[in-house]
Amino acid sequence: MAKVVVKDGVVTVDGQDTVAKLFRDRVGRWGDRIAMREKTFGIWESLTWRDFDHSARRLAGGLVALGLKRGDVVAILSETNKEWVFADMAVHLAGGIVNGIYPTYKADQVKHLLADSGARFLFVENEEQLDKYLEGRDRLPLVEKVFVFDWKGLRGFEDPEVVPLDHLSDLGAGWLANNPAVLDAIVDEGRCADTAVLVYTSGTTGQPKGARIPNAYLMFTVGIAPDHYPVGPDDELLTYLPLCHAAERMLSLCMSLGHGPRLNFAENSETVFQNIQELSPTLLFAVPRIWEKFYSRVSTLVSEATWIGQLGYRTALTIGRRRAEHLIAGRTPPVGLRVGFALADLLVFRNIKMLLGLDRARFMLSGAAPISADLLKWYLALGLPIAEVYGQTETGVATFSDRGRFKPGTVGRPVPGVEVRTDAHGEILVRSPGVFSGYHNMAEATAATLVDGWVRTGDVGVIEGDGMLRITDRIKDIIITAGGKNVTPSLIENQLKFSPYISDAIVIGDRRKYLTCLIMIDQENVEHYAQSNAIPFTDYRSLCARPEVKTLIEGEILRVNQQFSSVEQIKKFRLIDILLTPEDEELTPTMKLKRGFVEKKYAGMIEQMY
Repeated sequence: MAKVVVKDGVVTVDGQDTVAKLFRDRVGRWGDRIAMREKTFGIWESLTWRDFDHSARRLAGGLVALGLKRGDVVAILSETNKEWVFADMAVHLAGGIVNGIYPTYKADQVKHLLADSGARFLFVENEEQLDKYLEGRDRLPLVEKVFVFDWKGLRGFEDPEVVPLDHLSDLGAGWLANNPAVLDAIVDEGRCADTAVLVYTSGTTGQPKGARIPNAYLMFTVGIAPDHYPVGPDDELLTYLPLCHAAERMLSLCMSLGHGPRLNFAENSETVFQNIQELSPTLLFAVPRIWEKFYSRVSTLVSEATWIGQLGYRTALTIGRRRAEHLIAGRTPPVGLRVGFALADLLVFRNIKMLLGLDRARFMLSGAAPISADLLKWYLALGLPIAEVYGQTETGVATFSDRGRFKPGTVGRPVPGVEVRTDAHGEILVRSPGVFSGYHNMAEATAATLVDGWVRTGDVGVIEGDGMLRITDRIKDIIITAGGKNVTPSLIENQLKFSPYISDAIVIGDRRKYLTCLIMIDQENVEHYAQSNAIPFTDYRSLCARPEVKTLIEGEILRVNQQFSSVEQIKKFRLIDILLTPEDEELTPTMKLKRGFVEKKYAGMIEQMY
C-alpha cells in the first residue's frame, strides 16, 4: 500500500515527490511484474515494468538529445495504447510537460491546442492524426519534430520534420549510452510544484482551457484509493477512455503507479464491451454512458428470453431490490432475504455478470458525469455496488463513496486531505494539496476559478448531515422558467436515461413557459424494438421518423413525468435523428451531449416546440 505524506505543501508517495521519481522507484521495486497488456493480432501480450522503463527511457533520451528543456511542452495525439503511455512517461522523465490531445479533435482544434500550449514536439498515432497536424503546420512554427507511432500508410512519405517513433528511440539509446547518468540527474531535479501535465477542458463553450496540473496533484491522486478500497498488483484494469482525459489519467495511470494493478488497453472504442467481457476486470471505471449501456443490454436480453427466463429475472430482481433497500437504509438484510439473494445470484445474477464481464468486478466506479440513482439501485440489486467519485479537471478527486455504505443520489464524502464546502449560493468549493495551479495563458479565468486556494467548481450542491455531498446541477445549466420556477434539468435527464430506449437527453426551458426535450435514442434497443414489432426502417434517421418509435419515447417521457411536479414535466420533445459519435461536435469525448452547443445547433427544432 502506497504511503502518502503531505508536509509543507509537498506531496510524497513512498518518499517520492514527482511522477518521474515514483516511476523510477516502481521499476526498482516491481521490475519483473506485469505492468500492462495490449492485444496484438488477437493475443494479449504482456509488458513488465522493466519493459515499460526500457521504452520510456529511450524515448526520454531521444527528447533530451533533441534539446528538450525542463518545462517544454510535448503533445500526444493518439488513441489509448501502450505507445501513448511510453511517450507520456518519457516526457515526465525528461522534465517536460505533457499535453494530451483528444484523438477525435479536428484539425483546427489540434492547431489551437498546439499553438496555445507552445508545444515543441508532437507524438501522433498514425497517418490520420498526422494529417491533422500537417493541415495547420504553417501556423505552428514552434513544433520542431513529429514522431509517428504507426508508420503503416506512410511508406514513401518523406519529411525532415516527421519521423517514425523508432527513430526517436534509437536516437535515445545512443544518447543514453554516452550519457548514462544525465537522465537520472534530470529526474532528480524535478519538484512537486512543477507543472507535469496540461489538461484541456472539453470546451463546451468557447475554446478549451488548459489546466496546469502539477506533480502534487498527481501524487495526491495516487494515494486516494487505499483509504476506501484495497488495490494491488493482482487487479486488472481496462483502460479505454482517452488518456488525455483527467479521469482516465487519475484512475489508470495514477492508480497503476500507486498500487500496481495491470493496465489492459481496449483494442478500440468499438470493442470496449467485448474487451470487458473477455477480460472480466477486477477494477472498472466507467462514465454513466457505459453503465447505462450495460443496463440496456440486459433489458434487451430479458425481452428476448422465454417466459420462464423472464419470470426468473423478475423474481430475482424483486429479491435483489428488497435486499438493496435494506443496504441503503443501513440495515443488515434478514437471514431469509440473504438466503434468497444467494439463490437469485446463483441462478440468475451470476449468469448476467458473466455475460457482461463483471463477474470478477469488486471495485466499480462511476464518474465524469451525473448518473441516475435508479440505475445505481438496479446494479446494487444485482449485487454490483457502484461507487461514485466526484471531481473535476481542476480539483482532482474530491469525494468518494464509502465502502459498504449505499446512498444513491450522493457522491460520497470528501477524501482524506480534501476540504469541500458550499458558499452562500450553494456553489461547491474544493481545496486540497491536489488541485490544479491555474489555466495556461488565462490569468483572468484562473483568478475567477482559484480563489485563496479554493476551486470554484461551478456545480451546485448540498452537504448533508452525514457529510455526504449531493450534486444538484451546474450553475449555468439550472433552468428558470418564465414563471420564475427553478428547475434542475439533470435530475429529469437522468431519469430519462434510465430508460433502455433513451441514450441521452437535454431538457430545454430557460425563460420559457414550459419544458421541452431533445432526445437521442439508444440505437441497439430501439432497433430491436422495431424488429420485434415489425416496424419497417432503413437507417437511423428513418428509425427516428417512425411514429411508433415516437410513441415509444413519448411513453417513456410520460413515465418520467409522473415523478415530477407539473412545472417540471416535459410537454414536448424531438428526436435527434443523427447517430452521433465522439467525432461529432455535439458530444464530448466521454459521450456527453454539449448542452450549449446542442441548443444552438438545434435552435430551429427547439423553436418548433414553442
